[in-house]
Amino acid sequence: MAPGRPAHRSRLNLASHVNMSFSGAGRATPPGHAMSAPEKAPVVLDGGDRSCTALILELRAHIAQLGPGTVIHLISHDPAAPLDLAAWCHLTGHAYLGSVPGATPTYALRTSAAYRPTQPHSPWRLTDNTG
Repeated sequence: MAPGRPAHRSRLNLASHVNMSFSGAGRATPPGHAMSAPEKAPVVLDGGDRSCTALILELRAHIAQLGPGTVIHLISHDPAAPLDLAAWCHLTGHAYLGSVPGATPTYALRTSAAYRPTQPHSPWRLTDNTG
């Protein structure tokens, strides 16, 4: 453990992350093609060693504060994270984008405007909006 680093994180760390894969510098734009605006940097949620279910509960709360189309990178050391996150995205209507290359296990998703909300304390049960 590095000095000055907390041994356990009690909450997800929410931070803006610079998308290092986008670089407009040095790219030639073909004639007649306008350069597109840079993509928004993904939001990074660092869950550390917490269980995937706990991470999804907090992810659910953060998604309510983010706009549709937001890309989220979820850092998780839980080996079930890629399976659970993909299943949860399928259930709720968010887009699971897969793992993000790098040394730290990170998984990406894109929020949807037409997502199906889950119950506050049970991420695997949809809310009943019928009445």
